[in-house]
Amino acid sequence: MIDLYDFYLSPASFRVRIGLNLKGLTYRAVPVSLVKGGGQQLLSDYRAVNPQGLLPTLTDDEFVVSQSLAILEYLDEVYPSPSLLPTGPVARARARQFAQMIVADIQSLTNLRVLAYLRTTLKAGDVARGLWFRHWLLEGLDALELWLTAEGQWSRYCLGDAVTLADVCLIPLMWSARRFALVLDDFPRLVAIETNCMELAAFRAAHPDQQTVRE
Repeated sequence: MIDLYDFYLSPASFRVRIGLNLKGLTYRAVPVSLVKGGGQQLLSDYRAVNPQGLLPTLTDDEFVVSQSLAILEYLDEVYPSPSLLPTGPVARARARQFAQMIVADIQSLTNLRVLAYLRTTLKAGDVARGLWFRHWLLEGLDALELWLTAEGQWSRYCLGDAVTLADVCLIPLMWSARRFALVLDDFPRLVAIETNCMELAAFRAAHPDQQTVRE
């Protein structure tokens, strides 16, 4: 039995929902609100599952794993079809590169706990926090757009005509950008990939707007 400790607005949780859907896996969503009551992820009940107090966390029978990329690669090894990684070391390295750019270089700097630290500890106002968020998000989107267009090839997804780990990570990033009303006119390659991915039921079903539990 797979359980996903999840918050519907969490981009990291969004990634894992996409991966589970792509693989056709049935799972139980266990809601852990990042905002209700000051953040349910900080409560002792959830800390007993994930001592770090971050989302998402996945349990597969007795096995517990956190960190969205680790979860996705675990799912890919245990439930290998369809694969989230392309064939060959070069393409696999590129998929992991794009995923790391998104998860480590962009969303790690724009997530809720970073913005909360800026507000509560550094006393950064709304304008300053907004500038911080926009700077790191737009810089990251620009880097992704440049990488994807560098070879002059225009494929349906990030790495050809099949969905990979890179796409699974990109779509929640694009959702975050749209949620905060960023203009994406400078990123036509990314927007095209987003459009193609959202034609797939696995991506649509994982979208925050489609989640029935929103505690």
